[in-house]
Amino acid sequence: MKKIVTAAILAGTALTPATALAQEAPSLEDQVAALVAEVSRLNQRVAELEAEQAQAEAQQTTAAVEQAAMAAQVAAIEAAIPPAPTVTADSPVEIAWAGAPEIEGEGGWSFKPFGRLNIDAGSFNAPDSTGRDDGFNSEIRRARLGMEGDIPGGFGYKFEIDFAGSDVDVTDAIITYEDGPLKLTVGQHNNFQSLEELNSSRWSSFMERAAFTDAFGFARRLGVSAEVDVTDDIMLQAGVFTDNIADLPGDRWSGDVRVVASPKVGDTQLHLGGSLHYADIGDGNTVRYRQRPLVHFTSERFINTGNMAAESEFGAGVEAAVISGPFHAVAEGFWQSANDIGVTMDNANFFGGYAEVGMFLTPGDSRGYRGGKFNRTRPANPVDEGGMGALQFNLRYDYLDLTDTDAGIIGGTQNGYFASLIWVPTDHTRLTVNYGRLEYDDAVYAAAGGDRNYSVDVVGMRAQIDF
Repeated sequence: MKKIVTAAILAGTALTPATALAQEAPSLEDQVAALVAEVSRLNQRVAELEAEQAQAEAQQTTAAVEQAAMAAQVAAIEAAIPPAPTVTADSPVEIAWAGAPEIEGEGGWSFKPFGRLNIDAGSFNAPDSTGRDDGFNSEIRRARLGMEGDIPGGFGYKFEIDFAGSDVDVTDAIITYEDGPLKLTVGQHNNFQSLEELNSSRWSSFMERAAFTDAFGFARRLGVSAEVDVTDDIMLQAGVFTDNIADLPGDRWSGDVRVVASPKVGDTQLHLGGSLHYADIGDGNTVRYRQRPLVHFTSERFINTGNMAAESEFGAGVEAAVISGPFHAVAEGFWQSANDIGVTMDNANFFGGYAEVGMFLTPGDSRGYRGGKFNRTRPANPVDEGGMGALQFNLRYDYLDLTDTDAGIIGGTQNGYFASLIWVPTDHTRLTVNYGRLEYDDAVYAAAGGDRNYSVDVVGMRAQIDF
């Protein structure tokens, strides 16, 4: 580059017009000295430019190295972090919505949370002379959360806890196995004692179940059971159980068998069933049968056998139901005996049952049914789609006899006459209003003059949401 600059200067000097030579010019020595000085200055400037260029190139090289190192670090970090799961049309994970998310993965895995909330309020009125604590009351009847799903290989699980009241109670805690028409269940779950008991409280006709189910101690217990679909219309259930897990350890055991036929004739759903129950109470244990007046928010029980030292229990039940369009009817009876009671070792026999009819007042609505029991009502015109939801009216006669004079047990008799109006705005919301008149004979609390035959009136309301 130095040679190029020098040649350019010499060429420029050689091309100077001749008139300049005619003028008075410096001496040749001065000209040569000036030329040499100019060449030296230009050479210095060239050196400075080359140094600046080298420095710029070095800086660019350093920046490129630093950028490459940073990119390598970012790539290493990204490689160490697993990619976030995404749900696409080709994803192995599927998420559906049915009141709550239902997540299904590859190989048969699934998971779904669920829950319900029942808020009750109302009042009952008994004769003042009985001294009972009647009047207005309220409670959170149920506040449950749970989860359920499937495990590869035909297995499943369900776990639910209830936060209502001052304690946290486990309701269901089961592991299941299914193979074709056979289903095995291990854990705490409902026994197979009646249609009314097996129906979920989420879509019952009244705030509380029929009197005999609570009076005779129907409850979830720890055990193992099997359910098999003998045909499309016939189902057989059987199980062996101990106590509720809140009462363990205990020496009680019981066995239950239930058979259900659920044929469909045209659009009419029929239900016929029967069940048998046996329980060994255990040495030194007692049984007691009693019942509240329709609602749960009172602890008053006007019929009560008191504690009976019994060796065992035996029960037998029959059940029948029909669903035809907006109409349904259902009836059950259950005979319960406490065996070898007291010092006489007699058997005490009791009976409970109910008959119910109901009708939807909104067009297109009908009571749900699946798996040998009633199921969810899905309004034909729900509120969230601009409709008014489903409106249902029900009547029930509820009978319970806890008296056996031959065995010396006078627990009282109940004749209950109930009505309910149920509004179902959407699939997962529900409002229930109940009225009940309970006529008691031989009630455990005496009114004025020792009268034990009197009536109690009950009004109750429930607001419910479930998912």
